[in-house]
Amino acid sequence: MMVALMALYVALLFSLVWLGIIRFNAFWKASPLIVLLLLNLGLFIPMGWGAPQGPAIVARNAVAIVPDVAGEVTDVPVAANTPLKAGDVLFKIDPTPYDAQVKAIEAQLKLSSTRLAQMTNLYERDAGRGFDVEQRQSEVDQLKAQLQNAQWNLDKTTIRAPADGYVTNVALRKGARVANLPLSPAMAFIDTSNTLIGVEIAQIDARYIAPGQEVEVTFKFMPGHVYTGRVEGVLQAIATGQAQVSGQAVTPKEFTAAPFVVRVRLDDAAFADRLPAGATGTAAIFTDQVKVSHVIRRVLLRQVAILNYVNPF
Repeated sequence: MMVALMALYVALLFSLVWLGIIRFNAFWKASPLIVLLLLNLGLFIPMGWGAPQGPAIVARNAVAIVPDVAGEVTDVPVAANTPLKAGDVLFKIDPTPYDAQVKAIEAQLKLSSTRLAQMTNLYERDAGRGFDVEQRQSEVDQLKAQLQNAQWNLDKTTIRAPADGYVTNVALRKGARVANLPLSPAMAFIDTSNTLIGVEIAQIDARYIAPGQEVEVTFKFMPGHVYTGRVEGVLQAIATGQAQVSGQAVTPKEFTAAPFVVRVRLDDAAFADRLPAGATGTAAIFTDQVKVSHVIRRVLLRQVAILNYVNPF
């Protein structure tokens, strides 16, 4: 854009000199440098905070699927990278031992409930002891709790999708044995119910960014297209500013001005849902400052969108 404006000015200056409207004296010879200086100080440098631009990336939450119970896998009905709805079955574990546990506790509970009724009847006729009734009541309550836990384990033999999304790298097969250990997840589930788009903005340019401001984004995934959105907020922490629990004193390290991350949401929700995790692009945020520079930023962003057809980086 700077080159285009300067070329336009030089062409205009040449035309005026060639038509004899102005004399090509020392002032007009130096005027291109003056115009270049004015454009930088009055427009392009303020554009950094008036309409900051930075790289954007699409991120999605990944959930490590760890079953709540261990056992042998009997069915894996899902396919990799196929859209799923919340509650769809991911895989099933052999329910036989957990079903047997439920039935055993149900039988014990039935017997204890009968004994409780008998003891209660005797006690009401002054032929039994109140202690026996309380003891049977305690047994019934314990068995009901055990039955609830056993039923929960039985239900957890069917592992379901926690949200809308898909699984990737499905290596799990029928006959495999899975464990309820967090260090050995069975598969990775990608949550598509919420699309996270982060934009890196230099700290010096982020001071006027606020929620609700207009955003334009172009992705390499869709060259030539520009999508609109809104700022949701500036993330209030980055890793370099994070204090961690440690048994050591503060370790000095080199401080660098790492960029802040601005979270944005696209207006086209259907397109946002289509974006793969890891899709990258360029985004511009239009603040309430230096609004005259917004037009130039929009032109620059569209140049980036067109260059995405040929620029792989």
